[in-house]
Amino acid sequence: MVSTEAFVEPRSSPSGDGSKPSINNNNTTRLGRKVSKMNGIDIPTNSEIQSKCSGGDFNEKDTAVYKEKSVPIKVPESLKQVREPVDQTKGSEQKERGTGTIGGIHWAPLNIGVERRLQTFVVLCHTLTIIIFLTVFFFACAIPLFWPLLIPYLVHISIFSSAATSGTLAGRRPFLRSLPIWSLYASYFPARLHRSEVLPPTRKYIFGYHPHGIISHGAFAAFATEALGFSKLFPGITNTLLTLDSNFRIPFYREYALAMGLASVSRESCENILNKGGTNSEGMGRAITIVVGGARESLNAQPHSMRLILKRRKGFIKLAICTGADLVPVLAFGENDLYEQVSSDQHPLIHKLQMLVKQMMGFTVPLFHARGVFNYDVGLMPYRRPLNIVVGRPIHVRQQRNRSDIDDNYIDELHSKYMQELERLWEQWKDVYAKDRTHELEIIS
Repeated sequence: MVSTEAFVEPRSSPSGDGSKPSINNNNTTRLGRKVSKMNGIDIPTNSEIQSKCSGGDFNEKDTAVYKEKSVPIKVPESLKQVREPVDQTKGSEQKERGTGTIGGIHWAPLNIGVERRLQTFVVLCHTLTIIIFLTVFFFACAIPLFWPLLIPYLVHISIFSSAATSGTLAGRRPFLRSLPIWSLYASYFPARLHRSEVLPPTRKYIFGYHPHGIISHGAFAAFATEALGFSKLFPGITNTLLTLDSNFRIPFYREYALAMGLASVSRESCENILNKGGTNSEGMGRAITIVVGGARESLNAQPHSMRLILKRRKGFIKLAICTGADLVPVLAFGENDLYEQVSSDQHPLIHKLQMLVKQMMGFTVPLFHARGVFNYDVGLMPYRRPLNIVVGRPIHVRQQRNRSDIDDNYIDELHSKYMQELERLWEQWKDVYAKDRTHELEIIS
């Protein structure tokens, strides 16, 4: 809390020598009343002034004396602000604070611009996308008129549909990926995409995104939309963001995901995307983005730190060798800063339960929170903190189509180069995009 105590600026000495007299803060008692001394001058107290006023003996002469002996007080600009200081490292939502605190919660002011309101609305809709589509589906199920359409639809997506794994990208809609709403989405944090060097479209690529974070907002903004200008930074490359195969079993949501260009992260899907289509019908110019750490890494998403689950993750390396795709490490500075969550180190029982859920269902649920729509302390909305996604240099891969012929030493060699490139990105940009870090990059199992 900012102190409201005024700073006293001493007057120059009466002698005119320019020296600043010392301040005597000793209190003395004279004639039975308490008087403060400053610079050798008696300063009347509030009760003394009131006494004079009420007694009628506060005349013009007294006024002149008090004016002459008054000490000028200079209040710094920082003390004139009623709002708390802005911490640039904690995101732009703190710039809006200062309208009021109720129950220890900082509430958003009413005079926020329309653009920022729209940014919040778009991010809120994206965060609740699955819930929104499920609500629409169950509402449709409540209307018998739609049953003749819904029953065949459910059978189709559950048994016969292979759109998420075929690699044809038939459901992809470029216009949807380029809508202006995604610029609002990216501006919320704000998010930016940086490249280390141009990638030639005559190759195919596997982008490894790190860290997972809670919801991987940076991966969606950079590789599922055109909000950050991926096609301009990497012309001629068609990138597909991969997600869990179970997401393509959710009614209505799967259609939205396919239109945004998302696909399943299964091995079949990865091989089909990288071996079909492209400029030569063999995947040239295509790329996939895999969030390598997966659900387990999301449990390590703590602000101002970077713990990656990577040492034993070599399946994507084998995939790159089989398809001949070059490896491209991607490091997202700020992804872990968007939410707060319960630490697994401090709550081991909760961590064990989360890992049990992951083993049974393939995903886990971090216990997290951030800000709300109308407040800055409680809710499931991400904080407004900068996201900087840095694409590293490609690691050339020599193709070996037969998986049984792949040399383990070659896998280890590529894996080592991949981690070295991640470490290089961290060392190069940590003092620019991770100034408030509390831990260095840590690569664990």
